[in-house]
Amino acid sequence: MARLLVIEADGGSRGNPGQAGSGSIVIDPESGEVIAEVGRYLGVVSNNVAEYTALIEGVRCALALDPDAELHVRMDSKLVVEQMSGRWKIKHPDMAELAAVARQLLTGTPVHFEWIPRERNSRADAAAN
Repeated sequence: MARLLVIEADGGSRGNPGQAGSGSIVIDPESGEVIAEVGRYLGVVSNNVAEYTALIEGVRCALALDPDAELHVRMDSKLVVEQMSGRWKIKHPDMAELAAVARQLLTGTPVHFEWIPRERNSRADAAAN
């Protein structure tokens, strides 16, 4: 049975577009321990680009820790969760490109996406800032 890793990811920009960052943490769900954290300054981009970048960086980090892991991704971006789950269409070309990168990274990886309220995503938000 594959190891489960939880990714909490968040991106944000001050202005839209504006100065932006992405943050992701990888959590061991059994202990609740944060086992990795990634924060990245993105320059001037939209909030949605920052959110997708947080997802991509979190997936890269988790798969670097365990390429065979099953992933549970939690984000407060309803847009990213619904688009990556296949329930919403991706209309914007920038989002389509980033979603394709994420899907390529996730090829062959069992993954579940969950929307969580912003107040439950504070650790990823802190990493983004």
